[in-house]
Amino acid sequence: MDWTEKYRPSSLSEVRGNDSARDDFRDWARSWGDHGEAVILHGSPGVGKTSAAHALANDVGWDVVELNASDQRTADVVERVAGEAAKSGTLTGGSSGRKLVVMDEADNLHGNVDRGGSAAITRLVKEATQPIVLIANEFYDMSNSLRSACRDIEFRDVSKRSIVPVLRDICRREGVEYDDAALDAIAEQNSGDLRSAVNDLQALAEETERLTEDDVVMGERDRSEGVFDFLDDLIKVHDAQSALEAAYDVDETPDDLVNWVEDNVPKDYSGAELATAYEFLSNADVWLGRVRATQNYSYWRYATDNIAAGVAAARERDHGGWTRYGPPSYWRKLGSSRGTREKRDYVARHIADEAGCSMATARNEILPFLEAMTHHCKNRELTVAMTAAYDLSEEHVSFVTGSGKTTNKVESIVEDAAELKAEEAVEHSGGAFEGATRTDDETDETSESEDDVLVDDGDEAAEDTASDDAGDDDQQKGLDEFF
Repeated sequence: MDWTEKYRPSSLSEVRGNDSARDDFRDWARSWGDHGEAVILHGSPGVGKTSAAHALANDVGWDVVELNASDQRTADVVERVAGEAAKSGTLTGGSSGRKLVVMDEADNLHGNVDRGGSAAITRLVKEATQPIVLIANEFYDMSNSLRSACRDIEFRDVSKRSIVPVLRDICRREGVEYDDAALDAIAEQNSGDLRSAVNDLQALAEETERLTEDDVVMGERDRSEGVFDFLDDLIKVHDAQSALEAAYDVDETPDDLVNWVEDNVPKDYSGAELATAYEFLSNADVWLGRVRATQNYSYWRYATDNIAAGVAAARERDHGGWTRYGPPSYWRKLGSSRGTREKRDYVARHIADEAGCSMATARNEILPFLEAMTHHCKNRELTVAMTAAYDLSEEHVSFVTGSGKTTNKVESIVEDAAELKAEEAVEHSGGAFEGATRTDDETDETSESEDDVLVDDGDEAAEDTASDDAGDDDQQKGLDEFF
């Protein structure tokens, strides 16, 4: 079951993050018999406007008649459905109690498109004998006459400190183990959208035994079109053109969007339509490859055409009902392996610095040899030398050798490596004023000796050059210097 529905507030007192708006809404309802005005609840998606309307109705014992303005917005539908309820209440069996008429997406009424719906709603709110609540994301997208005929209450974005307690309470009820940092990250990413935060929590909780901050790797959601809403419309509702237009409203790059769609389309599509959808996604991947190769981002439009319009066009039948979509598994894998990659790169960087080779050579060619030769620290002397040479901590020794970082063995190796480095530092330091008082004869002898060394070094350099020409590579060079 969708957690946003399961944990929808049953009372206005449970609505989080909009105390002032909640109190104004309650006062509107209590005094409705005196003023008879309709009210517009407006604010960003996911802040609790519709939930507040249902919670209020539950508090005061009113029946609810709901009409979605974007789906049923013609004048005759408004008059027949909402008008009937607002004036006589016959839709609720002639009950003598009040009915709360809730019209969602009331800002989706634009000129001739609604075929008189906007004017019909304006007439309705002026003539209604029952309380009416209009829900809107954009207050000023509504006609001036409609706004003037209603009282308005603004619901502001829900703060992070109000979202986290909701997530924590849901985790407790659902038996979800979590790290506090994970809930903070979800709240931060959803930036005031409580509904999307709950959706993210549910999607992540089904993929892991304990929710950690690394699991929370999703990009920040666009406020006008959430990625979960987009997936639902793309896979179940939109035609090709509508899907393409919706894709441009989602704050996801085609690189990310293809991962979202690829992971979630098999939850509804199957057989031939799934094969067709994957063919379009593979075409999108080709275009994304061209973007990476050429840095020509104009190719993104062709990727989006395939991701959105193509997948929508692949649909062969209706896919009703509710589907639980989740973040791309590829992202979760990246998040879970981030710590391992950071350790690997730390070790490789130190190898590269000491050996004078590239990071890629250190990571792909030298590190595997070190892992094999020091496996479980069996060659202790070599493991100590490696730890000292590359300045490794316990966690890095553990990573290379495959041993537990808290074992006595690893701890003692790090301690011995520190002693080895100290001994080498003393051995190579020499006296601070060594040679400062040499006689002229000693200086002459030393100069002759140094000349000999320079000659020898020149011969060795020639030999090294010849050796390099013979095919020595970075890998062997790194290992030779380590040994």
